[in-house]
Amino acid sequence: MVEIWNKNEERMKDFGGSFKIVEGNEGSKCPHNVRLDTYGCGCMHDCNYCYAKSLLDFRNLWNAENPSVANIEDIRKAMNKLPRNKVIRLGGMTDCFQPLERIHRVTYKTIKMLNKRKIPYLIVTKSNLVSEYTDILDKDLAHIQITCTTLDDDLYKRLKYEKASLPSERIKAILELQDKGYDIAIRLSPLIEEFIDFDKLNSLGINKAIVEFLRVNHWIEKWFDIDYSKYKITENGYRHLPLSEKKRIYAKIKIPSVSVCEDVTQHYEYWKTINPNKEDCCNLR
Repeated sequence: MVEIWNKNEERMKDFGGSFKIVEGNEGSKCPHNVRLDTYGCGCMHDCNYCYAKSLLDFRNLWNAENPSVANIEDIRKAMNKLPRNKVIRLGGMTDCFQPLERIHRVTYKTIKMLNKRKIPYLIVTKSNLVSEYTDILDKDLAHIQITCTTLDDDLYKRLKYEKASLPSERIKAILELQDKGYDIAIRLSPLIEEFIDFDKLNSLGINKAIVEFLRVNHWIEKWFDIDYSKYKITENGYRHLPLSEKKRIYAKIKIPSVSVCEDVTQHYEYWKTINPNKEDCCNLR
């Protein structure tokens, strides 16, 4: 188990371990269920729809203003326990490129260790900072997904539902990494129809998209103010859109390669027949 250092509390603190193998419903559907968090007990992006926040906040384990920082020496020791035949996801419970990374560089150091051991990694982030790491991102090992919930900077600033990089900054980072030959995708997660200008999305020149529809629990509904009247399917403690609604929204996306990450079992079986890679909804190259 990896411990983390919280500089304000002046003590070692444990948030359940930086390394985690996700099991249960999600783990059974996702081939990339080995997760590594370089920051924990909160995320400075503090998204209102965040599943991790909804799981940790009521336990008093969520501090968005001062998340904990993984001890790099503990990560180094645990690195030898990582399976060599699995893609390691960086950023499971919290964003591995949140603003703290500019200070502590734990993700930077972790990527260098993964490169040395030739372990492939999947970066999922809402930050454009990842595009500044091309000095270490190995094109043979790195898979990158930059999340956007809207493409409109003005809408993003007005609604204030997350505190990450501006959408325009993320789009610029996606296109830069794509031009440099990285396996990069825009991750529309959660995809909320009224937040996305689909004509603009389809005109950006992005080659790959990952779609993940919103799932709703009591906490998310409390924090995130949108219309939930269509979220009528209940499974695994969350409410979801019906498959017919998901298919209708999906049809608006005209990006060359689109894959859907799905939580509802029946819907998951449908998208498996549609996704470019039937065994991997992340469609890694």
